[in-house]
Amino acid sequence: MKGASVAWPYEREVAVFFCVVGLTLAQNNNFFPGAFSWNKVDTAAGNAGTNPSGKDVVPNPGNAGGVSDNVPPCEADQESCGCCLMHQQISRMKENFNFSLNALKEELNKAVATLEQFRSTRSAFSVSLFSDSTISQHGPFRDDDIIKYKHVFLNMGNNYNPNTGVFTVPRTGVYNLALTVYSDSGAPGNTLAVCASLQVNGQELTGPRDVNLQDQEDSASVSLVVKLNTGDKVSVNLPIGCFLWDDINHYNTFSGFLLYTLD
Repeated sequence: MKGASVAWPYEREVAVFFCVVGLTLAQNNNFFPGAFSWNKVDTAAGNAGTNPSGKDVVPNPGNAGGVSDNVPPCEADQESCGCCLMHQQISRMKENFNFSLNALKEELNKAVATLEQFRSTRSAFSVSLFSDSTISQHGPFRDDDIIKYKHVFLNMGNNYNPNTGVFTVPRTGVYNLALTVYSDSGAPGNTLAVCASLQVNGQELTGPRDVNLQDQEDSASVSLVVKLNTGDKVSVNLPIGCFLWDDINHYNTFSGFLLYTLD
């Protein structure tokens, strides 16, 4: 159209090209010595440059000579210096990494402490009356007697005392307790008195009992799940007039173990 100007299709690209060329020449000190540098901070007196050690220096406003004591540009101009920004990013990454690492260590220590606490409170025991090759009789006695099971199959946590026959509860929780008793009257027609009582703190929980003249030998077993508290005393009592027989076959056993804690 008459009077209208026609835009050159590559006008923008050419403008960008000349800008880049100008910046490149400005960076080259052979064309413009001391005029521009990405790594230098110029001064009004033109004193910025490099010291004999090869490091860039910048002016110190409080220095009458106009030159600082070899302060690197990255330390003098942290807002615009690329290397300082990178250093800041690396420092932040290190801080975040150390924070995450410390948090993981704390969680690991908590898990280890929980595991150690669980291991320290694991409790299970299983014992029998005798382990002799020949059968032996226990009882009857004039008074009730706490049975002291001498043969220990398992005593995890050492909470069962074979010298007293008492299991001391290490931690409040739900426990499984089991008791098996066996006796032999010695001959047909004799009185058979196979009996015992499972008790906690002297109070009977359950007690298998069989007294008769018909059987020469007999056995009975009980198993129950109960809540026990820390420090409770669990034992087996042999009532007056009852007696048990045992040998290497372990007819009489007493067992217990912690199912789960409640504290």
